Amino acid sequence: MAPDTVPSSRLRVCLAQLNTSVGDIAGNCDRIVEWTGWAAEAGADIVAFPEMAVVGYQVDDLALRPSFVAASQAALTGLAGRLAEAGYGDVVAIVGYLDGSDHVERSTGRPAGSPQDAMAVLHQGRVIARSAKHHLPNYGVFDEFRYFVPGDTLPVVRVRGVDVAIVICEDLWQDGGPVSAAREAGAGFLLAINASPYELAKDDARLALVRRRAAEAGCALAYVNQVGGQDELVFDGDSVVVDAVGAIVARGGQFTEELLTFDLDLPIAEGLPPTAPLADGITVDHVLVSAEPAAGRAPIDGAASAETCSGDRLSDNASIWGALVLGLRDYVRKNGFRSVVIALSGGIDSALSTAIACDALGPENVYCYSMPSKYSSEHSRGDAAEMARRTGVHFGTIPIEPMVEAFLTTVGAAATPLTGVAEENLQARVRGTVLMALSNEEGHLVLANGNKSELAVGYSTLYGDAVGGYAPLKDLFKVRIWELARWRDKAAAERGEVPPIPENSIEKPPSAELRPDQLDTDSLADYPVLDRLLDLYVEQDRGRDALIASGFDEALVDRTLRLVDLAEYKRRQYPPGTKITGKAFGRDRRLPITNAWRESSLRESSLRETSPHDPSPHEPSPHEPAPRQ
Repeated sequence: MAPDTVPSSRLRVCLAQLNTSVGDIAGNCDRIVEWTGWAAEAGADIVAFPEMAVVGYQVDDLALRPSFVAASQAALTGLAGRLAEAGYGDVVAIVGYLDGSDHVERSTGRPAGSPQDAMAVLHQGRVIARSAKHHLPNYGVFDEFRYFVPGDTLPVVRVRGVDVAIVICEDLWQDGGPVSAAREAGAGFLLAINASPYELAKDDARLALVRRRAAEAGCALAYVNQVGGQDELVFDGDSVVVDAVGAIVARGGQFTEELLTFDLDLPIAEGLPPTAPLADGITVDHVLVSAEPAAGRAPIDGAASAETCSGDRLSDNASIWGALVLGLRDYVRKNGFRSVVIALSGGIDSALSTAIACDALGPENVYCYSMPSKYSSEHSRGDAAEMARRTGVHFGTIPIEPMVEAFLTTVGAAATPLTGVAEENLQARVRGTVLMALSNEEGHLVLANGNKSELAVGYSTLYGDAVGGYAPLKDLFKVRIWELARWRDKAAAERGEVPPIPENSIEKPPSAELRPDQLDTDSLADYPVLDRLLDLYVEQDRGRDALIASGFDEALVDRTLRLVDLAEYKRRQYPPGTKITGKAFGRDRRLPITNAWRESSLRESSLRETSPHDPSPHEPSPHEPAPRQ
C-alpha cells in the first residue's frame, strides 16, 4: 500500500511546557490538574508533561530518601483520581514522577525500592502504564547513574487506533534502546518527556536530534521540555514536534510556559506489538485505550502549526538574556525572596546584574547602593547614579571610607598595620559586610557580580565581592558581558525605551578601583585574549602544550593556568549562578582543591613550589586584589 493511502487517525496532542518546583509535590500536582483541564477544553486526546513533573527536576539526593519516593508514588495515584473527579479522565495524561523499583537490580545489586526516573500514563482515574528511563546520563550536570535504577520496558499505548510509544529524555540522546525498540514495535508516534537544561546553542542540537530519532523510529516524534530555573540550571522549553521525515509540525516558545496543541494524522496500528524482547532486551508494555480511529476531525482554532511555531528562534544574546532573567527570577521566587540588593559601582558587571534584575523582578524590587572608597572615581559614582536613574531602582550611597579607616586603625593598633593587598581586599570585605547587613535587615537576596573570567583566575575577594546568595554573571566571560550590555541597550532603543546601561559603563576600561589609577590589565591579560585562553583551558580541557601550539605566549599560558588552578578554593565558595555554557563552574567542572598536578610546568613536582609572588591555595592572591562591586 502506498504511504499516502495508509489508513490514518487524527490525534490531538497537547505538550504542557510547565515550570515545576523541586519538592513542591502538592503544588506541581495542582498545576498538572489545571493544565490537563486546559488540554481537555482543547479537545486533546493526549496531554504530556515533562520529566519528573510531579516532584520537579533535578531532585539530587532527595531521590535517596524513601519518604520522598513514597510521597511521589502516593501523589501519582492521587493525581489519577483527581483528574477523573475533575472530569478530565478521558484525556490520556503522561506524567513524569519519581518511582521505586520493585526488584533487585541485576547489574548493581541495588535493592528493591531503589529510585527510578519514571513516567506514568493516567486514564479514567487509573495508572494504566508505568516505565522508567532506560539510559541514565552520568556526565556534565547529571548524576543519574548515582541515583536511579534503569528501566527495561517500553510503554506502547493505543489511542484512537494509533500506537504511541513513550520514552524519557536521555533515551533519545543515546543510540539504541527505546528508540530502536519503538521502531521494532511498529509505533506510529513517539513521545518523549524531558527536563533538558539550557546551554547556548542547545536548541539547534535538540532539533537535529529529534529529526534524527524520528527517522530512526520511522514515525512522528513529539518532544516536550520543562521550563524554569532550578538552582544553577535553567530549562528553556523549546518543545518541538516533527513528522516522520523530520519536518517541523509545531514548536514551543523559549523560556515561557505554554500548552502546545497540535493535530497529527498518524498510521493506524495493525495487530499487536511483538511480545519478545526487542533492542537492548527491552520488552513492550502494550495498553489499549481506544482502538476506534478518529477521522475527519476539523483542525482546532489556534492549534499549533508549522507556519506559526517554526519561525526564527532567539539570537544567541537574546537566548542568554532569557536564561539569565528566568534563572534569577525563579531562584528569587522559589526560595521565598521578593527583592535583591546589589553593589552598584558604575562598572559594567554591576550594571549588567542590575539590568538583569530589573527585567527579572521589576525595578521596584531592586535595591542598589554605591559604596565609594577614597579610590572611587567621580565618573564611577556618576555612572552608578545614572544607571539607577535610567532603570528606576531604589538607590542610595553608603561611603565606606570611615569604616575602612576605623578597621585599619583598630587592627593596626592591636596587631600588624594592613597595607598593600590586605588593605585593598579590606575595602571589598567592608562592602560585603554592608550588603549582608542590609540583607539581614530588609530581607533582600544579595547578588554577587563576578564574571567567569574573574572567577577563573581568582580575581575576586573572599567574603568581599564574593558574598551573596546568587551570581547571575557567574558563567559569562568578560567579553560576553560587554556584548550583552550593548545588545540590551540596543534592544531597548529599538523599542523606544531608554537604554538601561550608561555608555560610559560599557566603554571605560574595567577597574576594581582599590588603589590609585588601577586597571584590570595591571594584573590580567586583555580580556579578549584571556577569554580565548580560558575557553580552551576551562571549557575544552586543553593542556599547556596545546595552548602554546594554538599561538598563546608561553609565559601567559603558564601564569594563567597557575592562577586558574590555585583559585579552585575560591570558586567552591562562590554563590550559585545561571548555567550558560557547556562547562559552568560548579556541577559541570569538579576538580580537587588539594591538587599537586600543574599543567603550567612539568618541572613542578609539588604544590608547595611557589614563588614569593604566587599564593598558596589558602592565601589571598597578591595578584588579585579583586573586588568587582
